Amino acid sequence: MLKRRAFLNLSGARPAPANGYWQHISRRAMACRFEVTLPLGNANGVQVATAALDAVERLEAQLTIFRDDSEVSFINQHAAEQAVSVEPALFALLQCSQQIAAETGGVFDITSSPLSQCWGFLRREGRIPTPDEITAAMTFTGNDKLLFDEQARTIRFTQSGVKINLGSIGKGYALDCIAKQYRLGNALLSAGSSSFLALGRGAGNGWTVGVRHPEHQERRLAIVHLRDAALSTSGSEEQFFEYEGRRYGHIIDPRSGQPADRVTTVSVIAPSAALTDALATAFYVGGKELAEAYCAAHSDVLVLMVERGEAQPVLIGQSNHCEVEIIYE
Repeated sequence: MLKRRAFLNLSGARPAPANGYWQHISRRAMACRFEVTLPLGNANGVQVATAALDAVERLEAQLTIFRDDSEVSFINQHAAEQAVSVEPALFALLQCSQQIAAETGGVFDITSSPLSQCWGFLRREGRIPTPDEITAAMTFTGNDKLLFDEQARTIRFTQSGVKINLGSIGKGYALDCIAKQYRLGNALLSAGSSSFLALGRGAGNGWTVGVRHPEHQERRLAIVHLRDAALSTSGSEEQFFEYEGRRYGHIIDPRSGQPADRVTTVSVIAPSAALTDALATAFYVGGKELAEAYCAAHSDVLVLMVERGEAQPVLIGQSNHCEVEIIYE
């Protein structure tokens, strides 16, 4: 196996300690396993990590669309009829989502649930919708259908049938929240195998995170050494269905109403986990051109992408918070 370092920044490198032992505290939430990894010698580590995971469960109860009593479900039920008051942190997240939507030309869209629903992905029961069903679902999507009043801290929908879904940013947001709220020190926070937030440097030059190969699940596409930064990956290798020899992934392009198919996998490294979570989805849909345009306008964002039909990944942008080793075989 040939390994080649494709992005290099060795400033501040230091050797790993001899006793590199870690403690892992995990819990299932938001349909994945959240985990906190801490040095074994952290005396209060288990207590603090447990409190952080409790906070993730509270965030899930607020953000989920699969519980009728969540705040997001309340918004979806009433915002077409009247302006709905929103909890401050959630309001800030919704505004952040709108900003990312504007910066990605509407490719990131928290109103695309009707499209996911008509394709059967919300319940993981994939199906081929009719063109009329897609057209109907698209009448309910679009970030322009969300109206915000910053002074009153309210949201309103422009029409009935509009719904918001924070699934494409919620896991990263949860990682950011617990990192900010709890003093975890040198730690690696993860939400499943798709979102990570590194606090500190791990045992040396960064926390080591593997990026899985999109076509060979037992292999790694790259190894990232991450410091005080987040990494999120989007792909369709886990949620998809096949019909008449064609594969349909769960990430929908809100511009066409069709499953995105330009990219095989994309990983984003940036300071915020909410941002990497959202951008990984946006770049999976928008492809290399969108990633290049975004990175040209935003410093400290690095993208690792494999385009459909290509064997090798490309790196776009830059970051001073990681080194990436692309693995070639």
